[in-house]
Amino acid sequence: MTQPAVIRRDPPALSLLRTALELAAAGLPVLPLREGKVPFGNCPACTGQPPACGGRPNMKTPGPCQCPSPCHAWAAATATPSVITSPAWASAWRKAVTVAYHPGGAGLTVVDLDDAAAVEWARETLPATRTVATTRGEHWIYQGAMRSVNAVRDGVDIKSTMAYARWLGPGIGTMTALPDIVRALAVKEPSTVRSAPQAIAVPAPAGEGACPHRTPTYLDRGIAMAEQRITEATSAIHATVYRTFLAVLATHGRCGCLAEAHVARLFTAAQAKGESPRHCTDAWTNARTTLGL
Repeated sequence: MTQPAVIRRDPPALSLLRTALELAAAGLPVLPLREGKVPFGNCPACTGQPPACGGRPNMKTPGPCQCPSPCHAWAAATATPSVITSPAWASAWRKAVTVAYHPGGAGLTVVDLDDAAAVEWARETLPATRTVATTRGEHWIYQGAMRSVNAVRDGVDIKSTMAYARWLGPGIGTMTALPDIVRALAVKEPSTVRSAPQAIAVPAPAGEGACPHRTPTYLDRGIAMAEQRITEATSAIHATVYRTFLAVLATHGRCGCLAEAHVARLFTAAQAKGESPRHCTDAWTNARTTLGL
């Protein structure tokens, strides 16, 4: 009589370790996450003031942690197999619930979309790239690193340098280069004004490249979404206006699509929220300067 096949299942720690080693072999610096999907606490030597490794206890150390155990959150991430399999990491793997990676350490940026509304915004606004499904939304992964910023808009975080992202699988689609529109989301409005007051009718940049948008529908939808973002802002109006202008220019500022009528719509929305014509002009000019337009 044929005996039934025995299905062997790896212990959770071994499965996580195998995943971590596969990711490290692909060039992704990895680290274990404990219950709650958060990093392990700092080692005893790093809980003092200052920590023994020279980092900071708030887990914002500026470089890779040199401690033997997973320490200082994202700074513990490594692609070195001997560290990942070391006795100092063994205890963490036994208690871990998942694997995370440091996107910036691999030259990547993750746009973390936390809900359906954020995903819809990304599909309407951002260039297509590799996507990974999450519990409530999606990760959009781009080739290129930048600084990490939380809450760049409702339901949207940027995870790259000095941050970690959970590994949820390889995803689908072809990874594309990090676009200006994503970089623009992380840019704060300059604290100093560099332009003189001008009238509300600001000439749009005259781009020289071929228009990639095919039809005016894409532009009109983008302007409408920008107006809505400004209109629905309930705080940080100055910053919202500037970042919205920056996002519009990052997408449409180089191909010559924008007309004065489009700019006027944005200025009108901003002034309805209490912005002065001068601030609108300054924010628009500063956004153009930031993008080199």
